[in-house]
Amino acid sequence: MIRTLRCLIPVAYCIVAYALVASSQEGGKYTIKTTTTAAPKEVSEGIRKLLSDTSVQLLDGNGKAICDVWFRKDIPVDATPEQIKNGITWREVKQTEIVAAVQFHEAWTDYRKQKIKAGVYTMRLAYQPTDGKHTADISEFQDFGLLVFAKDDTKPGLMDAKGLIDRSGDSLELAHPAVFMLWGNTKPGKTPEIASRPKGHWVVNSKSNIVVNGKATNAQIGIGLTLVGHSPAE
Repeated sequence: MIRTLRCLIPVAYCIVAYALVASSQEGGKYTIKTTTTAAPKEVSEGIRKLLSDTSVQLLDGNGKAICDVWFRKDIPVDATPEQIKNGITWREVKQTEIVAAVQFHEAWTDYRKQKIKAGVYTMRLAYQPTDGKHTADISEFQDFGLLVFAKDDTKPGLMDAKGLIDRSGDSLELAHPAVFMLWGNTKPGKTPEIASRPKGHWVVNSKSNIVVNGKATNAQIGIGLTLVGHSPAE
């Protein structure tokens, strides 16, 4: 009997620990602050050059830092002048483009409730697959940021979309890539902000400049990164 209890204690501890992570992620009022801190050295030099020198830090209800996000300064898009006038969406951005780098200071969960270890990651753009397995009720929006451990993603260029999916899952040792939904943000503010959305979602809103055919423009793309909240299908 004593041996049985000893075996169960580690299991019970893991269950409680995961419950605490889930509880802290789902409740409370979240805030953000910006810090003039460059991306950590774990991010390769080639990718770090693409990123802002200012991070957006997500804080829990007690003011504890959960993660820092460094958004990309300039994002290449394939868009016509009319599309730029009407507002750029993620569908004008090529899949696998670098969107941001993220440092989680504690274990967290992604949009599928998969456990994400503390550490430094790159985030690249991916569209929700249209394979019949991913239906519209899985998420309100179909654009996602996929995480890869920074040590496993050192080159800033594009990659094969399926290759990104595989690398994300393999890098984090997950059965599914690590995904964070990109909430629509058609009217970004002048500075980053956090917004509470329905069903327990908290979204960090920001923006990046856009580049068309290698040329800078005066236009921006709104970014809405869902850092808190899960798919209703999970």
